[in-house]
Amino acid sequence: MKLVLDIIFLIILGYLCFRFIQVLIKMKQEVIFPATNEQLISVRKHPEKTVDAPTYSKQKVGIIIYSIMLIFAVIVYFLGVYFEIFNLSLYIFLLLPFTYSFDILNLFAVTKDGILSRVRFISWDKIKSFDFIPIDINHKYYGFSNEANNGYELKIRTLGMSISCVITSEKMKEQLTKLLNEHIKTVNIGRNVD
Repeated sequence: MKLVLDIIFLIILGYLCFRFIQVLIKMKQEVIFPATNEQLISVRKHPEKTVDAPTYSKQKVGIIIYSIMLIFAVIVYFLGVYFEIFNLSLYIFLLLPFTYSFDILNLFAVTKDGILSRVRFISWDKIKSFDFIPIDINHKYYGFSNEANNGYELKIRTLGMSISCVITSEKMKEQLTKLLNEHIKTVNIGRNVD
């Protein structure tokens, strides 16, 4: 039983490390959107706070915290193996912080290879569809901020979980719609050829 739990834990930890390193590598690519300050101000992961620029200097705090969390999980796991501590609660204790860590990086950016959102990178071929949902009085984000009340929630559906962000201006909605349509159409054409 311990061997099975060790293998599952190491697979999950390896996946989290891979995903984080992938985001860090993709942050070096040229950002297509938001490329200007106007675009940056109109994109939000949560209605009350604009996203930070997709650069290491602006995401420094999140990168450091997530790195510390990963290093801490690895060190405690190996200490548990060394001292032969076998307890299911140890594994749960080590993975629990990662269930709430998706917002550590306040990040949403479109690159040539896909979309960076929080601690995830989604390549274009993984995106199934996207929708802009108007934020009206019945929307869950209504009332958080005046800018968001007149905006839209962009919901991007992937092969796994969906991602979302708030767009506060009609102009940015149109720019993002055009950009997403171009990239998703290109990927779908490539799929049909194969």
